[in-house]
Amino acid sequence: MNRRLLSVIVTLVVVLVIFLAIASIVEATISSDFKLGATFVLRFVFVAVGLLIAFGVYYFSRDNKMWEVGTRQVVYMAIGAALYAIFSFLFNGTVFVVPSVSQVALRPAIAIPMFFGYTFGPVVGFFTGAVGNMFGDALTGFGLSPQWSIGNGLIGLVSGLVFLFQDKKKSLNTVLIVSGVLAAIALALFALNPATQNKVYVNAAANVFGDQPISIIAGISVIVGFLLVLIVRFAFGKRIDLGAAVTWAMLGNFIGLGFAAISDIWINGYPPAVAIVGEFLPSAGPNLIFAAILVPILVAAYAAVQQQSGR
Repeated sequence: MNRRLLSVIVTLVVVLVIFLAIASIVEATISSDFKLGATFVLRFVFVAVGLLIAFGVYYFSRDNKMWEVGTRQVVYMAIGAALYAIFSFLFNGTVFVVPSVSQVALRPAIAIPMFFGYTFGPVVGFFTGAVGNMFGDALTGFGLSPQWSIGNGLIGLVSGLVFLFQDKKKSLNTVLIVSGVLAAIALALFALNPATQNKVYVNAAANVFGDQPISIIAGISVIVGFLLVLIVRFAFGKRIDLGAAVTWAMLGNFIGLGFAAISDIWINGYPPAVAIVGEFLPSAGPNLIFAAILVPILVAAYAAVQQQSGR
């Protein structure tokens, strides 16, 4: 077994072990209202599916050096996961309340796995998103959604797949087209199911827990985010690193949250339209907005630091 293969397998196994450890601790200490209960096993079935997807992506591109995992990558994994866990907890709506508009819950921390994946590679991005989100959920005290944490890991992983292409610019048009098609499909489902409840919207003060019809703004937020990504892509045409970072982050957002939302068709018994309209749209849209705003800032700041340090 070569070193690269072993490193990827060990990373995925470590993620699974961490997930099981966190779930065991939380399930033993949390209120019965938030326990995973009968869905525990099924949720971890989808965790396993997500891990297999990550391994499959590695296997079909295993000759690319982006899959190298050394001491530096391990350090970045730890830093990224810690940052994502802390900021996910801080901006979960109970510590620092980020203003939102008509059921659009804003989550700026999502830029962290996107940035770490794009900058340090898919393995770092996957670990940052998955483990960071799992710890962040545990800190909130409102229960866990392990398959959604894996979805966050896939966001970071796909953000790092830009390394598959020596010429980043050539990959962008394809990624934009695929993302545009996915956004259009989701919007069409919203148009056909406008009365669907927004399953991810929580307003504890108003006693709202995913039981209000999705608002128009929340429903179209994915298109708003997509347009912002397009603006960044073409407004900074000469800074291909900024365009590539935000474009691949967008695709990762669609794939990762799409995986998580679709898993709830089986876990929560949602019809497909409810999973996409009630979960995917109000999650993916706000993420895209922050991807368009924060990811380029992080990438530009990191590039400036690298330039100043002479690297």
